[in-house]
Amino acid sequence: MKKKIAVFTTGWCCEILSQFLMGLEESLRSEKADIFLFLGYAMYSDRPANRQGDLNIFRLPDMSDFDGAVIFGSGLYFAGEPEAIIDRCKKAGIPVIVQGARFEGTYYIGSDNYAATIDMCTHLSESHNVKDIIFLAGSADSLDSELRLKAVRDHLHKKSEDDLLKEVFYTKWENAAVKRYMEEFFKTGRKLPDVFICANDGLAMQACVSLEEHGVSVPGDVLVTGFDHIEGSQIFYPSIASVDQCFVKMGEASGETLKTLFGGGDCPESSVVRCEFIPGESCGCTESGNSDAARRRMGRNEFAKRSDTTYFNIKLNVMDSTVLSSVSFEEFNEKLHDLLLRDHFIEGDSFHVLLEPNFRLSLNDTNITLAREGYSPHMDILYSMENGNEFDGNQFPSRSLVPGYDPEDSNHMYVFLALHEGADAFGYIVFRDCMNRVLNHDLQSYQNRLGLVIDKFRHTLSLDLINKRLLDIMKRDPLTNVSNRRAFEDKEAFLQSKINSGEKYDFAIAMFDVNNLKLVNDVQGHEAGDAYLIRACRLICNIFKHSPVYRVGGDEFIAVLTESDLAGRESLRKELADSLSPYTKEVPLPDDFVSIACGIAEYDPSSDESVQDVTKRADDRMYENKNMIKGIK
Repeated sequence: MKKKIAVFTTGWCCEILSQFLMGLEESLRSEKADIFLFLGYAMYSDRPANRQGDLNIFRLPDMSDFDGAVIFGSGLYFAGEPEAIIDRCKKAGIPVIVQGARFEGTYYIGSDNYAATIDMCTHLSESHNVKDIIFLAGSADSLDSELRLKAVRDHLHKKSEDDLLKEVFYTKWENAAVKRYMEEFFKTGRKLPDVFICANDGLAMQACVSLEEHGVSVPGDVLVTGFDHIEGSQIFYPSIASVDQCFVKMGEASGETLKTLFGGGDCPESSVVRCEFIPGESCGCTESGNSDAARRRMGRNEFAKRSDTTYFNIKLNVMDSTVLSSVSFEEFNEKLHDLLLRDHFIEGDSFHVLLEPNFRLSLNDTNITLAREGYSPHMDILYSMENGNEFDGNQFPSRSLVPGYDPEDSNHMYVFLALHEGADAFGYIVFRDCMNRVLNHDLQSYQNRLGLVIDKFRHTLSLDLINKRLLDIMKRDPLTNVSNRRAFEDKEAFLQSKINSGEKYDFAIAMFDVNNLKLVNDVQGHEAGDAYLIRACRLICNIFKHSPVYRVGGDEFIAVLTESDLAGRESLRKELADSLSPYTKEVPLPDDFVSIACGIAEYDPSSDESVQDVTKRADDRMYENKNMIKGIK
């Protein structure tokens, strides 16, 4: 049986994440196993609603369908998120490996940040006579960042030089925070330290750029160090003095741990990979030549990368114009599907776009809400191709994750990203075997662009439909002053949205047919017929007083029963029957004559898939009642 491994993280740390995933894939190569990567791109600076919508992708999988889970802690630093994932895994009874952070009841895979940072501090002190230090930290809740900071403090404390750490500034892992810090630093005229020690290479490169903008040379005027030893920091000038955390080895260690656990073996709760400090140009050292090799490799690959980026951007622009030119959901669905079917070079032969069923309904009614916590039990398929084969169907159970998934296929890595606007979930997209797209942030660009253009389409169409309705229709029946058929169609869509989302929502449909209307019209005239309809409608409204009533035809009415009317529906039906006139065809009919056939059906979640199922049952019962009233067997 093929194993399924869930991996959870964010994608901003793309280089170290890619290294980790390569190690994990390599280790699992001898095992029949697929990796399901649930990837977010939330940031600390995001609006809470946007962060919620992006990280909602972590709620998509049912962990009982997986054999193991991995949390890449170097990228997932939002408090509460790892704990929530771990809790679900424990309830499902599957092992959890956490890279870079320790949690009770999980297997820890990490690197020796502490020892390598001590090596860095020793090098700075002994080779460069560094005294004053400013530490640009990640976030206060990051184990890695705090461990590196502790190593700096312990190194200074051992030498009785604690006061040499002049400041610790928390960037929350955002390069923009470094830029703002440097602006304030030079505005206040503060003295430069001997070194800025940064919690990762991205922060270190931004520090170098910001220092240069203020006329400060690195390493001539101040030294800078980083952490992670990513390729980008080697290509950068000056190359960043950094610590290689050996993420490939951590990925391999995670895979080996999983394989041992799958085989019934025992594993240590903690595995630590040795890190290595690598001097670089940013600390004034002539490094070993890795940077030069990386720069040459970048130059060789630049043309292909530029060409791919150009085509990628063209594809996104075409996608924009395709979606925004649509004037209905049906056109949107057809156009985007055909575009992806015709040209999926960027997406590949295994790519899926699945939408929340309420997305379509929300285009016609802004009161219909979209999922915000998890996803609906079934998703609408906008586009789905697996191994070059289109999925045959319009809906798909979200628990199964990938339409057309073949558990007997070779090993693959599937990447899941949320489609959303703020906290509102539109659906999700799935890429396959796209490590280069993870590395280049292409997936984030695709996710962000598709989400934005869908949201624009949604709002544009919603506003257009609202305006048309205001101009073209009224939702009230002019004769009886109750709601009309269009209003009921909106109510029907709302009820269907509740069914689609699996939300508990109890209701019943009551169907009414006014007897003898044609007889009254033919014998007494249409004014008498109108008065008869008004009289019949008033009786229905007085009895079903807590339910909306709709006139949906000449002599047909519908009421949607909820709460007290739903609970008392049988007594209300009897009250209506007791209030009716004896059925007769003799004319002229009495002035207070009212005869109405009624049928009521309650929504049954175990068997009803649509509102129409309930309505049909109510209609059948109404005709049975009509026949009984008329004495027809």
